[in-house]
Amino acid sequence: MAGFWLLQRSTAVRLSALYILLVALCAAFLVFYVTALSERLLNQQTRDSLVQEVLEVQRAYERGGINPMLRMLERRARQPGANLYVIAGPNGEILAGNVASVQPGIFDKEGWTGFPFRYQRYSESGDSVKHLAAGHVFFLDNSMRILIGRDLGEPTKLRLLVRNALMVALAIMGIGALVIWFAIGRNALKRIDRMSAASKKIMAGDLSQRLPEGRSGDEFDRLSSSLNAMLGRIEKLNEGLRQVSDNIAHDLKTPLTRLRNKAADALGSPDDDSRKIALEGIIGESDQLIRTFNALLMISRVEAGSIAAEMTEVDISAIAADSAELYEPVAEEVGLTLIAEVEQGISLNGNRELIGQALTNLIDNAIKYSSESDGEKRIRVSLARKDQKIVLSVSDDGPGVPADKRGEVKKRFVRLDESRSKPGTGLGLSLVEAVMELHGGTLELSDTNPLGAACPGLTVSMVFPVSNP
Repeated sequence: MAGFWLLQRSTAVRLSALYILLVALCAAFLVFYVTALSERLLNQQTRDSLVQEVLEVQRAYERGGINPMLRMLERRARQPGANLYVIAGPNGEILAGNVASVQPGIFDKEGWTGFPFRYQRYSESGDSVKHLAAGHVFFLDNSMRILIGRDLGEPTKLRLLVRNALMVALAIMGIGALVIWFAIGRNALKRIDRMSAASKKIMAGDLSQRLPEGRSGDEFDRLSSSLNAMLGRIEKLNEGLRQVSDNIAHDLKTPLTRLRNKAADALGSPDDDSRKIALEGIIGESDQLIRTFNALLMISRVEAGSIAAEMTEVDISAIAADSAELYEPVAEEVGLTLIAEVEQGISLNGNRELIGQALTNLIDNAIKYSSESDGEKRIRVSLARKDQKIVLSVSDDGPGVPADKRGEVKKRFVRLDESRSKPGTGLGLSLVEAVMELHGGTLELSDTNPLGAACPGLTVSMVFPVSNP
C-alpha cells in the first residue's frame, strides 16, 4: 500500500492519470455523440420512409378512390414487419387496420403526430405493455382518418445496443488503461528507486558508482548516461586532486626543505659573498616553485574548462612553424638539429596560447632528454593531416620511454628515475594532455625508432579532430 501511495506522488504517474482522464472524457463524449447521431439518423430514415408511404397511399386514393386505397393498405398490413396502418371514422373510432388501439387524440389533427404515441397490438390484451410509434395522419374527403406509422421499438433497441456497446468498449479501454498506467508507473518507480540507491552510494563518497542504464534509450537512459559521464569527469578530477595533494606533499617537500636550508645558510654565513650565493640559490628555488604552481594552476583551469570560451579559428601551421623557429637556436646550442616538417594551411577551432604552450613543452622536453644521447641528434616537429585527423608531433632520438610507463608519465609530478637528475616539475605532459582533452583530441606516445635498441627515441603526437576538412 505504501508503494501505491508513493506511486501516486510520481510526476510521470500523475501525468499519465491526467491523460487517462482526458481520454475518458473524450470517449464518453464520443459515446453520447455517436448514440445521438445514430438516433437522429434512424428517426430521419423513419420519417423519410413514412413520407414516401403516405405519398403512395395518397396517389392510390387520387387515382382510384377509397377502395383501391383500402386494398393497398390491407395488402401492406399483412406483410412481415409492416408499418402501422389504421383507418378510423370521423370520431376517431378504429374501423380497420393492424393495431388494436392507439393513444387518444391522435386522429384529431392532420399531419405528423409531433411526438411518439402509444399503441396496442391485436395480440396483446388488457393492460399489457403498450408500444411507441411515430406516424402521419391525413383526412379523406368523407372525413375518414388514415394513420400510417412505424413502430419505434427497433430504432430504440438499436440505439440502446449502440450505446451499450460503446459503454462496454469504454469500460474495457478504461480498465486496460488503468492496468497499463499502473504497470508503467511501477516500472518507472523501480527505475527511479535504483537511481536513488546509486545516488546515495555516490553521496556517501563512492564515486566509482554509476547510475543504472538500460537498453531502451528512453529519457531515463539518456539522463543516466549524461549523469554517468559527469560522474566520470568528477571522479577523474577528484582523483587528480588527490594525486596533486599527495604529490605536493612528497615532491614539493624536497625543494621547500632545500629552500629552508639555503635560507639558514644565508643567515649563518659570515661573509657577503657566501650570503649572496645562498640568496641567489633561494631565488632560483623560489622561481622553480612559482613555475610549478603556475603549471598546476594552468592545468586546473584547462581541466575545469574555464577557458573553453576562448576557442577561435587558429592557424595551427603558423603555430608549429613559429615554435620550431623559436627553439631552433636553443637546440643548436646543445648540439641538436631541429627539423620542421609543417604542412601549410591547416587550421582548427582551438586556443592559440594553449596549443602553443603544449607544443613548446614538448619541444623543451625533447631538447632536454636528447642533448645527452649519442650519435646523430635530431628533433623533428611535424604537422600533417592523417586519416581525417590533424597530427602535430615532436620526435627525438633520446632514450625514449618504455611502453609500460607511458601512461604513468602523463600523470602530475611523475618523473622516471632516469629523469630525476634533470630540471623540471613533471607537469609538462600533464598540461599537454589537459589541453588535448579540452580540444577533444588525444595525446599519443610512441617510439621514434622502433628498431633502435640503444636510443629508440620518443614521438609525442597531439591528435586533433578535423574542424575544416
